[in-house]
Amino acid sequence: MAEEIICGINPVKEALRGTRKVHELFIADGAADQRVGKLSELAAEKGIPVRRRSKTDITRLAGTDHHQGAALRIESFSYADLDDVIGSWKEKGTDAIVVVLDGIQDPHNLGALIRSAASAGAECIIIPRDRAAGVTATAEKVAAGAAETVPIAQVTNIAVTLEHLKSAGFWIYGADEKSSQSLYSQKLTGNVALVIGGEGEGIRPLVRKKCDVVFSIPLAGGVGSLNASVAGGIAMFEAVRQRLSK
Repeated sequence: MAEEIICGINPVKEALRGTRKVHELFIADGAADQRVGKLSELAAEKGIPVRRRSKTDITRLAGTDHHQGAALRIESFSYADLDDVIGSWKEKGTDAIVVVLDGIQDPHNLGALIRSAASAGAECIIIPRDRAAGVTATAEKVAAGAAETVPIAQVTNIAVTLEHLKSAGFWIYGADEKSSQSLYSQKLTGNVALVIGGEGEGIRPLVRKKCDVVFSIPLAGGVGSLNASVAGGIAMFEAVRQRLSK
């Protein structure tokens, strides 16, 4: 079975609490942060071996020196089945936000979007299988453990998936800086899928055609566009604001 290394206090903590099989926890010698000690306690409660290693060894193992003295050897990330997610959502009978990422290439942007989606209470994140960043150790580190708390589905065709979401009862909103319709004039209550395009190119033309509404985020100060993860976060929390107001 494929494995990966997760590092950083929050990602390691959430992974220890998650459902993936954990093989061992590595703690840096002399790590003084009390949070690292709590990771050891959590691992011990679950019968997971805890290994003491030098900080240099953990840096080599994690591939970065930004590990905060903790690294975890764990089975590779497992993507959710979209039909299972939709079925579970229908059973709950609640309004949902689904985040669809059309070709995000940078794992840092993907991680940030995962973190925002989890914080906004999104039902699911959907990413394409090809020509896009997957849930790697880098993305998980940036997501700060959020990848363990929100289902992430990987699909073959985003355009087809949007049609599937429509048939399930979702209204599709796409973010496009060229649109004359403002995000803040949209009704984002009910079942909403927010489509965020990739860095530079934005939403692809075929995907754009599948959107019911295409909106832009009003900008000032001569700024031409926003980072994909920032734009996605703004759209998600506008939907959250409208739900709370309702």
